[in-house]
Amino acid sequence: MDTTTGAKRDGAVTDGFDHASAAYDRLVAASPGYHAHLGLSARRLDPGALSPEPRILDLGCGTGASTAALLRIAPSARIIGVDASEGMLAAARAKSWPDTVSFHRARAEELTPEWAAEHLGGPVDAVFGAYLIRNCPDPDLALSVMRNLLRPGGRLVLHEYSVADSVSARAVWSAVCRGVIIPAGRALSGSDELFRYLWRSVLEFDGRRALLERMRRAGLVSVASAPMPGWQYGITHTFAGMRPEEGR
Repeated sequence: MDTTTGAKRDGAVTDGFDHASAAYDRLVAASPGYHAHLGLSARRLDPGALSPEPRILDLGCGTGASTAALLRIAPSARIIGVDASEGMLAAARAKSWPDTVSFHRARAEELTPEWAAEHLGGPVDAVFGAYLIRNCPDPDLALSVMRNLLRPGGRLVLHEYSVADSVSARAVWSAVCRGVIIPAGRALSGSDELFRYLWRSVLEFDGRRALLERMRRAGLVSVASAPMPGWQYGITHTFAGMRPEEGR
């Protein structure tokens, strides 16, 4: 990790998301497959295995794109979106949501089972984290927190970039960032700092195998990954795991 990227993970990245929040929905709308891929990872929570009115925690919810994906696959769910960026949350809250959806400002590492009991009525059936774990200063701590928020048998799904295991994926990611993401981010938000951070942070992050091993070390079982289709094949993945049932 270079010092610039490390410093951003320690807090400055939140300021970058605050700055980009007004343009963020336009940026992701221009990304082929962005919303469809979130929907695919949401479906990999296996909504049929959830309770009839599940409690779902959407960590790193941003402007609510992941929240909407979760609502589509579990319309009866009670969902709380959590994000550290007030600018992103303001954009999310400005949209139309049912009464079963709410938003809360916090960092993932700050959440506790007691917080889940207060805000959701108990441990959650599922945790969903889109483009989150790579931005956490301590990914192992964040995964441990997520596990502890789940009920026994509850499911965790991460939707995340991971290119370290593939030379071709790294090359495609860099080409797309240099040719599309960074210029578009500069044009729409007035700054390319956040988007250069995005590029570097993905290159520096865990490969698929390393992230799966992190999840196992955090006490998750039935850990597996699955790729996204299209140009993001080998770049963006779903990572899934479960908190063990009681007695295991």
